[in-house]
Amino acid sequence: MLLEDASAEFHDFFERHYAELARLAHLLTGEADAADDLAADALTALWHRWDRVRSADHPLAYARGVVSNMARNRIRGAVRERRRVALFWSRHDDRTEDPDIAAVVDVRAALGRLPFRKRACVVLRHALDLSEKDTALALGISVGTVKSQTSKGLAELERTLSGRAAEALAGRRS
Repeated sequence: MLLEDASAEFHDFFERHYAELARLAHLLTGEADAADDLAADALTALWHRWDRVRSADHPLAYARGVVSNMARNRIRGAVRERRRVALFWSRHDDRTEDPDIAAVVDVRAALGRLPFRKRACVVLRHALDLSEKDTALALGISVGTVKSQTSKGLAELERTLSGRAAEALAGRRS
């Protein structure tokens, strides 16, 4: 089979099944953003072994299996990451005498409502005392983005918490 024929055949397979494979990835992971990436990654993997895939009895079933395996690996990776984060926080003994439990719960809930990048910048800068440069390195973003996301995140926290708890959180950095 000529490369052009294989390419045309794969293109046809891609056009007919990409949307279905993306829906499958979305249903398996629950992540709409990741679904397109997983489907594209699966189809890229299929292209690399297209001669073998196209000669299979059920190429679409094979493709579904690839998507399922990639989704499983993504979920396992997320679970491992959550465990690492939980382990880090369980070892981080930062106790205070007579903590204001209600304020802690309020701050954690407000942090949970922030978009990930803003939350990460606020936590790394103010809870973990990282510099703007170290925060930028940790997140793979620019120092300017750290500054703006931290500022916007603190402003959202201040609005959410009526100023009181956000000021305490920002004051901890000083």
